[in-house]
Amino acid sequence: MFINCIAKWPGSFHDSGILRESSLFSAFEDKDRRPLKGIILGDSGYMLREWLFTPLVNPVTCKERSYNFYHSSACTAVEQAIGVLKRRWHCLRRLRLEPAKACKVITVCIMLHNYDRKLKLEDPTDSDSDSECDSSSQNTHFDVEEVKHAKNPVSERARFAAGKAARCQLINYF
Repeated sequence: MFINCIAKWPGSFHDSGILRESSLFSAFEDKDRRPLKGIILGDSGYMLREWLFTPLVNPVTCKERSYNFYHSSACTAVEQAIGVLKRRWHCLRRLRLEPAKACKVITVCIMLHNYDRKLKLEDPTDSDSDSECDSSSQNTHFDVEEVKHAKNPVSERARFAAGKAARCQLINYF
């Protein structure tokens, strides 16, 4: 099931930029407004936060390698869900419509997909699946460009540090 869909950006727009512009991002950035307890996993293209964990660049310890393995496994689950969506609705593979209409088609396909899931319909089988998540990429870094363009670079650095500490705590605890 898909629980969040933002279908107003062109395909060339980076996922982390879409997240940053979303109400979900604003809610999670404010500790008092977080919509759920827990964390969100993102690939290495996302910024590290207390609530948004990315893979480690160079895992050294057994615990760090284990963290990256389970992080990658979760990413694979998301990739598979997107693959099922695209197999069920072939039009999503190469959508060639004007932007406003494309947004509506994507949203409706996701709604129908969720309805199919509620009805427990069988997933379509097809050997083709488009990859949406690069789980092999481990390019996590502190994005200097992001800090330069941030409204408050000091706050951006502090949020990165807090995210790094939270991720380390999770790795060491589990």
